[in-house]
Amino acid sequence: MKTPIIVFELMHKERIVANISTNGKVEVFHARYMPYDLWLDAEDENDIDILLNNLNNFYHWCASRVLSLDRKYAKDLLNSIGVSQAVTDRDRANISLSYHCVSLTDVYWVRKNGENITFEALNLYDNPLNEAIVELSLKGRQMTVTNHELAPDLSTKGCFPKAWIRENSGFKLLKDGGADAVRRELLASEICQCFDIPQVEYEEYYYDGELVTQSKIVTSKDFSMVSKMAFDIYAANHELDTIQVCKACDPITYYGMNILDYLTGNTDRHPENWGFLIDNNSNEWVSLYPLMDFNQCFLAYDNLEGAGCQTVVSRNVSQREAAIEAVKMIGLRQKKEMDMSKFGDWQAEAEMFVQRLAELKKYVS
Repeated sequence: MKTPIIVFELMHKERIVANISTNGKVEVFHARYMPYDLWLDAEDENDIDILLNNLNNFYHWCASRVLSLDRKYAKDLLNSIGVSQAVTDRDRANISLSYHCVSLTDVYWVRKNGENITFEALNLYDNPLNEAIVELSLKGRQMTVTNHELAPDLSTKGCFPKAWIRENSGFKLLKDGGADAVRRELLASEICQCFDIPQVEYEEYYYDGELVTQSKIVTSKDFSMVSKMAFDIYAANHELDTIQVCKACDPITYYGMNILDYLTGNTDRHPENWGFLIDNNSNEWVSLYPLMDFNQCFLAYDNLEGAGCQTVVSRNVSQREAAIEAVKMIGLRQKKEMDMSKFGDWQAEAEMFVQRLAELKKYVS
């Protein structure tokens, strides 16, 4: 029996951006509003390689909107929606498609052709979340929930337990990972707040009697996030240099990132941990999004040089070298002194922070 062809509509809010069929055929209606990390070729419908590539790219994009399986409690999450612990792009795409690929990072989603559903009815910014998801995401407790309720957590990247909660003031992200990781993020955030550099602020929050961090959401129906890794796909297809775009559109955040990562010893600035803020009206980048994710700081903090810088990709550069270059470009941008009592009994870390700050002050003009 011949398998019926399914046509998926790739949506940006209420706009149909493209159609992609399960035979690989593509129609692009609004190229300007395509996801930055999805490349579809609608030119040659008779080339089997192009058709297969289209389908693989689409499934990979859908799969990227599901949490990584190395995520703590990921298996519990998947068990709770009654699906296999998928490892292939196709399986993971099916999980994402089961809740229309909705996310709290952008306004893209997917529906089948002819399906009677809208962004207004589906989007996570306006529609309620089930509090059970917070319990499951942070604690790994088994329960039965629906695919749609899990969507906001499944689309949160990272290896530490996380969950979104909705309050009257908007969404907050809770992060666990153990007392040490929580303390690192809180202390690093205190350091970062001494500098006039766009950033997400992390505060204490007690969930079920356990200390976690909380932070405000960056995205909305007006602005989305595109990671540096996702932008690299767009850049490769449009002959752009991602780092040059960063320096041109938002030098304060780009160079400031290298300053703060050095001062806090952040070892986790991989290309999915920073990127661009996108205006959803035009689907164009307006800046880098505020710096975030500091729960793996102070791990390469036993010498002045620091770890290798992850945001300077053209050559091997230490965090110290990248931070010095940044100070020369934008200044130190310190607006207040650090309260050293925040270090508590972490005296070795306190001493290294003082040394690194003094090192950068040598290059302030």
